[in-house]
Amino acid sequence: MLATLEHQLERLAHAGHAALLTQTRQGIEKEGLRVTPDAQIAQSPHPRALGSALTHDFITTDYSEALLEFITPVHDTPTAALDFLTQLHAFTYSRLGDEQLWCASMPCEIPSEDSIPIAEYGSSNVGRLKHIYRQGLKYRYGKMMQTIAGIHYNFSLPDAFWPVWQQLEGDTGSLQAFRSAGYFRLIRNFRRYGWLLLYLFGASPALSASFMAGRNHDLQQLNADTLFLPHATSLRMSDLGYSNKAQSALQICFNHLDSYANSLHHAIHTSHPDYEKIGVLVDGHYRQLNSNVLQIENEYYSDVRPKRVTESGEKPVHALMHRGVEYVEVRNTDINPLLPLGIDTSQALFLNAFLVTCLLGQADDLDKRECRLVAENQQRIVNRGREPGLLLHGRNGEQPRELLAEQILDKVARTAELLDDIEGTHRYRQAIDSQRTKVADPSLTPSAQVLAALRDSGLSHSEWVLTMSRKHRLNTLAELTSATDTQLQQAALESLAQQAELETTPAPAFADFLADYIAS
Repeated sequence: MLATLEHQLERLAHAGHAALLTQTRQGIEKEGLRVTPDAQIAQSPHPRALGSALTHDFITTDYSEALLEFITPVHDTPTAALDFLTQLHAFTYSRLGDEQLWCASMPCEIPSEDSIPIAEYGSSNVGRLKHIYRQGLKYRYGKMMQTIAGIHYNFSLPDAFWPVWQQLEGDTGSLQAFRSAGYFRLIRNFRRYGWLLLYLFGASPALSASFMAGRNHDLQQLNADTLFLPHATSLRMSDLGYSNKAQSALQICFNHLDSYANSLHHAIHTSHPDYEKIGVLVDGHYRQLNSNVLQIENEYYSDVRPKRVTESGEKPVHALMHRGVEYVEVRNTDINPLLPLGIDTSQALFLNAFLVTCLLGQADDLDKRECRLVAENQQRIVNRGREPGLLLHGRNGEQPRELLAEQILDKVARTAELLDDIEGTHRYRQAIDSQRTKVADPSLTPSAQVLAALRDSGLSHSEWVLTMSRKHRLNTLAELTSATDTQLQQAALESLAQQAELETTPAPAFADFLADYIAS
């Protein structure tokens, strides 16, 4: 990959177009539970002062009524995206009353699934569809794992980059097809090397014991209310998190757009025996949207996704098939409870350099054997990532974690040097250097620091995260500017008006609406 990468970087620089690599576009989506002052999941409805979860552009909910989701617009720099995310936090804090925003990926203490309120979106057809989809997740997988929160990092290159790279590659096909193929090249290399991100940034080595109530597990007891694994990096990304046996048999192919889209299309149109047993409309109430392997595309979980902004009423897979890949969504990022936003500028800069490196790296497909080894590497890292002497699968068989990590960092460093030279800074190099220290000393990783802080505090996981959540709230509230406060107040009012209009506009019966949606 290094020779390929250097060749690509040199070609772009020689042609005078390397500056396009610094013009990345990024947006951030971040989830977080609302909790009561005593660290219980909030039972209150989505705060009206935050607007409509159905129609607001920036503040919505994920699975639960208590699981907030912040969505930044697309920004030209990571710093700008993080600044907007700060404002969303500060605005929300100012409207939460005595509730707190949970600052960790693994949830607070939850006594039972009955205490997890499913998100509500009103009486419109689209609002009902979103709610019923979540009911389906309850019946299929249970509610508990749906309370896990994470950060999604959306990344793209500027439009001007693609015709330049296409010409350098000597490709004479359509620009749309070339761009999609380029993003899938990025995705393939991300899957090869994404384990490194879990090692460097994983921040969920422990969880509340209530999360595993009634389930068999191999976790150890840190204290009466906290479970952990001593060398884990990201239990959120392990089999304890979002798992789906029906999906594991899908074998979604990430090599090319057509195979990926066809695999998804098949899954959302193929009934599954276990889901048929659940039923769809039972005693006048919908339990799920359909009995297919996937109700909708979003049900498929992966650590990275090809994405395109959809038009009104358009399904994501159809948008990809018709207009190609627009950006990639990185989904394996834990919320770091030690950071006010769960992510910081250094991490975002590293992600950008890493993703550019993946884009310009090796172009070969993933075969079934490599896919299996990629999955094995990920499981070793999430459960045992900091274990001394840990071996991972590399091109030359099993090799030490440190060796493979340094090889990847060497590649990312080449990209970082070019980006810094173009911008006249050292910030990308510094971002890579700060990650090298974690490879040399695992105690510097977020997962190790979280465990150390938990042990030093003498608190349970829920008590410690609540303490950190209060601290971040106090420090972030002061960041709210009057201009943004006014902007987000207006956005909240407009979103409420949009939902009200949806609910008063004549519409077909929901059964007809759902049938049309599924058939489309």
